[in-house]
Formats: sequence, structure tokens, C-alpha cells
Amino acid sequence: MIEAGQAVWMAASEQDTVVLAELLASWAMPGAVLALDGDLGAGKTRFSQAFAGAIGVKGIVNSPTFTIIKEYEGRVLPLYHMDVYRLSLPEADELGLDEYFYGAGVTIVEWASLIEELLPPERLQIYIEHLGGEARRIAVKGIGAPYAQWCQQLGAKGASRL
Repeated sequence: MIEAGQAVWMAASEQDTVVLAELLASWAMPGAVLALDGDLGAGKTRFSQAFAGAIGVKGIVNSPTFTIIKEYEGRVLPLYHMDVYRLSLPEADELGLDEYFYGAGVTIVEWASLIEELLPPERLQIYIEHLGGEARRIAVKGIGAPYAQWCQQLGAKGASRL
């Protein structure tokens, strides 16, 4: 049975989003999948950059909008950063994304809801909502025991639990 946990992280500034990404990165393990969604300009790529920095990725991390997938070597784990905004579900399926999802690194998928059928049954779903200025409401849903635990830990770090 898949367990689910939820938390809401209120970010008053970009730095608050960075803090969330760093917390989640500290719990990351091989095969972790973060399914990231939100409106254009909500901060998906900034979250991904902060996460990458926290696992020791050196250099510039930018949105893989046109390359679809970028691979980075981190000090702690490899990072597989995907942007599936421009893909249809059949196109995404042909790419063999499951090799990344079940690989040795952490996968962050921007616009993940577009390929929900292809995502692993256990994952961390993150939705970033722009509230104006630098403020963001970041809803985090853990699907599966390890990710539900991450949400509980977020609650202990100040996130609201649902």
C-alpha cells in the first residue's frame, strides 16, 4: 500500500525556496524522483539549481528546456534534470526515462504532471505557486513511505502538514 504525506512550505523569499531545496537534498538517495510543477516563472528551475548545489553539483545548472535531459555529477549523487514541457507522452515514453528514475542518481522532472503516467509509483510531488513578488507556496506530497517521511520531516522543520 502506498502511503501519502503532505506538507506546505511558505517561502517569503527566494532564500526560503533555497532552504527547502537544501533540506530535501539532504535526504536524497539513489533513485529519488522529484516531480516538479508550477506556473511559468514560479521558480522550478531555481529550486532545481539550489537542490543541485546542495548535492555538490559544480557549475551552472539551467533549465533543460530544449535538451530535455541534463546529467550532472554531484559530490553526493548524480543529478538527472529533465524538462518535459515540450514533449508529448509518447515522445517521453520513447526516451526511456525509467532508466533515470531507477538509476544511481536523483531525478528532478520539471513539468512532471505532463508525463504522470510514466513516473514511478513512489515519488515526491512538488507544486510551486507564485503568490506575488518573491513569495511562493510550495505544496509537497510524498507518495510512498520514504517520501511521506520527508513530508513529516518538513513538518518538523516548520512546514505546515496537511
